[in-house]
Parts: sequence; C-alpha cells; structure tokens
Amino acid sequence: MFRLSVAFAVAALVTTPAIAAPCKDAKGKFVKCPAAPAVTKLSNGRCQIASGPKKGQFTKCP
Repeated sequence: MFRLSVAFAVAALVTTPAIAAPCKDAKGKFVKCPAAPAVTKLSNGRCQIASGPKKGQFTKCP
C-alpha cells in the first residue's frame, strides 16, 4: 500500500511541470499564453470553433 501511494506521489510531481509548460518558451522564460479559440453554440446544443485553422470542428462547450 505504501509503494502505491509513493508511486502516485512521484507521478504527481513529474506531471506538474508539464501543466505549466505551455506558457513558457524553449528557454524557460514566461510568455503570454495562447488565447482560447472563440466557440459558438449551435441551436442543437453542440459547440463549434468559430475561426482559425480548426474552424467548424466540434468542441466542448464552455
């Protein structure tokens, strides 16, 4: 049981820097995070990306 809890703790520590990585450049300096794409909600309740290269793809509604 102790080994299992240690494994989860190590996994949590390893994955934490990966979450913060998108807002840093290759040298480790903080940069502005990319803006979230604009999402439009359709009449049937589904959401689509409004613009950009992924225009028209279905996504999660905010």
